[in-house]
Amino acid sequence: MSRVKNHKLQYWILGADELWTILAMALAFILRFGLTWHDSIGNSALTYLPPLLLSLALWAVLFSPMQLDGFSKGWHPPAVLSQLFLAVSFLMMALFAGGYVIRVFMSRLVFAYFGILLFTGFVTIRYTVHAVLGSRYVNKAVRRVLIVGNGPVAREIATKIGRHPELLCRVVGFLCSADTSVSDGPGTTNSSLIVQSLGIVDFLQQQNVDEVIIALSKPGAPEVMNLAQRCHQAGIGVSVVPHPYELYLSKPQLLDIGGLPILQLRQVELDPVNAAWKRALDVALSSSLVVLSAPFVILGAAMLSRKKGGPFCRELRCGQAGKLFRMWRLNSDRDAQQLPASEVILQQLSITELPQLWNVLLGDMSLVGPRPESPERVKHYSDWQRQRLNIKPGMTGLAQVHGLRQQHSSEEKARFDLQYMLRPSPVQDVVLLLQTMWTLTGRLLRLRTLASGKRLESYHNDTDRLLDRNLPSAHSAQPSTD
Repeated sequence: MSRVKNHKLQYWILGADELWTILAMALAFILRFGLTWHDSIGNSALTYLPPLLLSLALWAVLFSPMQLDGFSKGWHPPAVLSQLFLAVSFLMMALFAGGYVIRVFMSRLVFAYFGILLFTGFVTIRYTVHAVLGSRYVNKAVRRVLIVGNGPVAREIATKIGRHPELLCRVVGFLCSADTSVSDGPGTTNSSLIVQSLGIVDFLQQQNVDEVIIALSKPGAPEVMNLAQRCHQAGIGVSVVPHPYELYLSKPQLLDIGGLPILQLRQVELDPVNAAWKRALDVALSSSLVVLSAPFVILGAAMLSRKKGGPFCRELRCGQAGKLFRMWRLNSDRDAQQLPASEVILQQLSITELPQLWNVLLGDMSLVGPRPESPERVKHYSDWQRQRLNIKPGMTGLAQVHGLRQQHSSEEKARFDLQYMLRPSPVQDVVLLLQTMWTLTGRLLRLRTLASGKRLESYHNDTDRLLDRNLPSAHSAQPSTD
């Protein structure tokens, strides 16, 4: 699939970051000492040149591995804020450590201003780029894309394209046989047209389609090959999604052997070093969180003390490699239609899930990973979904920070969970934990605007309906149990 010059976009953003870093250091010095060339003890402004050069070098080193451009993983504001916050925090810790080692007096207040300016400026740069990409001027130059297919792969492609504005592509529809249908994708309408097979290419030209993406289980079928050839002749680009979709948890590499393209799939191996870091992070953070969350858990337990069975409950779940364990949580029914306002608050702020920190300390769960599901649900997993069991389940994960909760199917959540498993790292875990904090803060702010229990219940139901509209439905619409 032809892309906007993605690498050039990253270079432009990195260049803008570096320029802002220089300006931010100058502004921080001015904010602290005013329009002067010397600080309070007579050091010149050049004293701050070494930390500035260190900042420029560190940011260039961190930019690509941490994908700090904001678009590589798909535009998602909480992820953008979390990644930038973590990277800037690491940068500031390096500066403070460097200042301590060289033992040269430099104002800590200058560094504090510098850090705040860096974070604010970096966020502004990315939102500005996003606004430019979404402007009417740029939208006139977007490539119009049509997806051939009607399965989960076709829907996921449409969703991914919608989350990557830097591609400058817009899905204008789906092409499938008359006896099948496809749920609406981002940027498409729910209207359908019947087109004769021989008139498909003419129809695509009339609709100004620039590219066709073939997302079929048998892309080599004669009729599909004929469509691809006729599109080529008409100047319409053709891209093909490799199948089977169950090979998702692989890192692809395209080989060219004498003009014959071969897609090499390398299985993702679990890194024992990363597993050790992840466990150390789990123990360190969960130990601290147990202490910090104890007042909230005790308060929640007091609210639920009259519940049948007591304030706590243990639910049977499948862990890594299908190992069964008992997951702790506060005893509040997630499937109940009518709940007291206090229980809605406990659920919306995920206080009901805080007892699972004990499961993390025991080693049954991790802070970040796929949400654990019941043995009954796991029995119906496809081979593709069963790959979620290759790692420990988590209290939060990539699917959860994108809004998928108990009302969404395992199929939908598996797409995000397997994406997380492709590039596991402690840094990614910290970013997802920060995103979870953003999500919970947003819920808390929304709950504060609701004055009564009745409105809280309405909020709970409206949130579910909003998610159902905005997220693509999976073809397996079973109720979830996470």
